[in-house]
Amino acid sequence: MAISIGLAGWGDHDDLYPNGTKAGNKLNVYASHFPVVEVDSTFYAIQPRDRFAAWVDGTPNTLRFVVKAYQGMTGHQRGAAGTNVDHGAMAEAFRHMLEPAIDSGRLTAALFQYPPWFDCNSKNVAILREMKRRMNGIPCALEFRHQSWFEDGMQERTLDFMQAEGWIHSICDEPQAGVGSIPTVLQATDASLSIVRFHGRNVSGWNNGGGPNWREVRYLYRYSEDELNEWVEKLAKLEEQSKEIAIIFNNNSGGDAATNAKQLMTMLGQKRPDGRDPLESLPAEPEQLELF
Repeated sequence: MAISIGLAGWGDHDDLYPNGTKAGNKLNVYASHFPVVEVDSTFYAIQPRDRFAAWVDGTPNTLRFVVKAYQGMTGHQRGAAGTNVDHGAMAEAFRHMLEPAIDSGRLTAALFQYPPWFDCNSKNVAILREMKRRMNGIPCALEFRHQSWFEDGMQERTLDFMQAEGWIHSICDEPQAGVGSIPTVLQATDASLSIVRFHGRNVSGWNNGGGPNWREVRYLYRYSEDELNEWVEKLAKLEEQSKEIAIIFNNNSGGDAATNAKQLMTMLGQKRPDGRDPLESLPAEPEQLELF
């Protein structure tokens, strides 16, 4: 059984890098701290294959990749940008980009996070089936952002569908803030892998999508030791269902993700990939984001 802990992205976690670290060397330094990383730049644009190959070739083979699917593939683009979308061409370009990680055996999964308006209905079920077919042979994780997939008796049916279609469950720790949030459901849909993503528990900031600084507010949260300790017990239950668990901390609006990830590693008795203690070299109090 393996539990791998890492962060969403690698560029913004200032606590990890010595002063003067060049942007191009940050991922290699990151790999000394964590064994898995979520590549989130791929959500905004399908990256050139050569760039992805450089990320793979420029890091030790201890680092594995969870790669977020392009927003055009998951329906995040609306209005003019979302019309006449060639999902087949996008899927082929995305698959091509992933080849360096696949060929090296370092792809943990492609992560398909669907938007808050992607609710539970037959049309969207068909969309999921078609996307999974386009991604045939690639491990794919599925994360919902609409509560309808798990309410009114739909939870068991949703999980059964995911298992039947071969979707890996991306389990969320996030605020319970209405229809645009989902509960934490400790149920694996794949015996090989489950993913857990920590988004923080900032209830008041979760639905601030229209605000000028909504990205800064939404993930502004630091987990307490008690909250992380609760997850030690939850992970023990999940370990009985999946051979591997990949954990991603996404609560980085105030620089808390790296600290919380290292705290959980310490609680689980883990070392960094370079053999050092996880909390070594982290400041006691990372600088908090100024919102006002």
